[in-house]
Amino acid sequence: MNKEFRIFPEQASRLAGQVDLIYYVLTGLSIFFALLIFFLIYVFAVRYRRRSEDEVPSQIPGLLQLELAWSIIPLGICLVIFVWGARLYFQTYSPPREAYEIHVVGKQWMWHIQHPNGKREINELHVPTGEPIKLTMATEDVIHSFYVPAFRTKKDVVPGRYATMWFEAIKPGEYHLFCAEYCGTKHSQMIGKVVVMDPADYQQWLSGGESNDPPAVAGEKQFQQIGCVTCHGEKPGSRGPSLKGVFGSEVTLQGGQTVIANEEYLRESILKPNAKTVAGYQALMPTYQGQISEANLLQIVAYLKALKK
Repeated sequence: MNKEFRIFPEQASRLAGQVDLIYYVLTGLSIFFALLIFFLIYVFAVRYRRRSEDEVPSQIPGLLQLELAWSIIPLGICLVIFVWGARLYFQTYSPPREAYEIHVVGKQWMWHIQHPNGKREINELHVPTGEPIKLTMATEDVIHSFYVPAFRTKKDVVPGRYATMWFEAIKPGEYHLFCAEYCGTKHSQMIGKVVVMDPADYQQWLSGGESNDPPAVAGEKQFQQIGCVTCHGEKPGSRGPSLKGVFGSEVTLQGGQTVIANEEYLRESILKPNAKTVAGYQALMPTYQGQISEANLLQIVAYLKALKK
């Protein structure tokens, strides 16, 4: 990997140019208005200075047009920046539905990465160009932050919840990967690289080397191993609800509330099963807090998502 680190690294993702543009516009506006204000202060200090001790300045009547101008123009600029920034924010943090999903687990002091076919990496992330990549991230211990400067994207990974981010790389090469949140004594050593490859080269890399179970297959094994199938099987009369097709559906809870069964809901139901009890069932499920690693949790969630298909 190129060890040179520049303050303004090259733009290597589809949205990087838009992020840079709004940054330059905000910087330019700040410089322009700062210089304008200092210039006007200087002009007014000289033009309207008191020339003698007995001088009484004349009253200057207000000018409605001027007051409207310096109120409406800044308001308009702020609204444009707000709308522009909000659109870019939602683009940056709303992964496309067809994005290629990769699992990432942060822990002191490394990034553990697993691809959909089961291939694993430590502190390296190989991705193809021209394809949206969605990272579903968790942490085993403290707060970490997945930061790729060349992609202009960063996401905090907080204990107890999932985080997602996405990007679409446009230039083959190797790019710095950092943890941007202080996470302990070896925080500065939690570095890696993102390797962007042509799609054909990526497929060749993906099919080579050590083979592991895909996340959904490994999750099914975990599902069987820890006994989930005992209560959540397909047989009538099971003590727990069937999980086939549950992901993405609306679940009715005791009390009449409804929730969408997304990744967060499935994770919470495994670790804190009594937090939300499904209507028609008793709160009998034991907690698996501390018994399953974050990597295994991601695999089980991947299996439950596959049941929808």
